[in-house]
This record gives sequence, structure tokens and C-alpha cells, in this order.
Amino acid sequence: MKKILIVSGHPDLNDSFANKTILEEMHKLLPDAEIAYLDKLYPDFCIDVPKEQERLLRADIIVLQYPLFWYTAPSLLHRWIEKTFTHGFSHGKSGDKLKGKQLVLSFTTGAPEEMYSYDGPQQHLIDDFLTPYKQMANLCGLQWCGYVYSGGLSYASRHDEKELARMKEKSILHAHRLVEKLKSME
Repeated sequence: MKKILIVSGHPDLNDSFANKTILEEMHKLLPDAEIAYLDKLYPDFCIDVPKEQERLLRADIIVLQYPLFWYTAPSLLHRWIEKTFTHGFSHGKSGDKLKGKQLVLSFTTGAPEEMYSYDGPQQHLIDDFLTPYKQMANLCGLQWCGYVYSGGLSYASRHDEKELARMKEKSILHAHRLVEKLKSME
């Protein structure tokens, strides 16, 4: 099996429900996958660049796991990318270290999937918000392998027992869909 690196970009998994559940299920389903919990490793946003570049070098498949915050990944994940994907490592004349590796996004939104349409409240398809990640993959020679996405996993609903049960089931299904995708990439 290919070596999988899952980078958890949630800024505080202790205050998460969906992403925490997805990662717990991923750990059960893919115990050999490496999971980097950025909130635990870098609560101060001081990224250990050599260590993180080593993680990337070991991986065949890179999964970015995060909640969509204001139509993009949380600032902690952005900081990790900014510091780790450096000129000469991930791009530039000699920056070919990620070339050929596969990139998959795995993310959640609080808003339901149906809200992401040109006629809906978000006025865009969810895919419209992924252009920077597609371009990052292109620049770095990564193979863009798409995404697994689940909406309707609202932080605000976590105190409603019925909603909590629905969100847990949906988060577990998300993890299973992600594993199916990753296995299909073998």
C-alpha cells in the first residue's frame, strides 16, 4: 500500500466534532497512515519546516483534512503550507520534491451541500473554492486527485442530540468514502 500522510488542519480538534470523528475513524480504518495533528504540534503556529518536509518526502499520498472556514482552509493549515512548501523544495528550478505525489482534499462545511450552487445562498459551487489548491498542486508537480467533501456538519448543532447523532454518522461515512478513494488510488 502507498504511504499516506493525513495532515489535520483543524486549529483545535478538542473543539471539533466532525473533523475529530473523521480522523478517529481514519485511524481505525488506516492504522498505518501517518496523521499529523497540526493543532497539537504547532499551537503557536511555529512550524518545524525540516520535520514537516520529511513527512512529505515519506508520503506517496498527501491528504489535507480540514473544515472550510470562510471559504478556505483554517489559518493553521495555510501557515503549514506557506512554511513547508518552499521554493527549492516544492517548486522552482530545483523544487521537485513533491513531483508525482498525489494530493487529496478532505473537508467539511457547516452549511449543507445544497447551499453551494450558483442559485443558492453561497452563489458558488464548492469546487469554485478549490482553485488555489488545484493551482498549488500544478505548481508543485503534485497529482491533483480531487476531494471528499461533506456539508451540513455545523459546529453550532453539536448540542442537539439528534443532530449530533446525524453528524456522527455522516462523519463516519465521510471517513469511509475517503478510504475508498485512497484505496482506488493504489
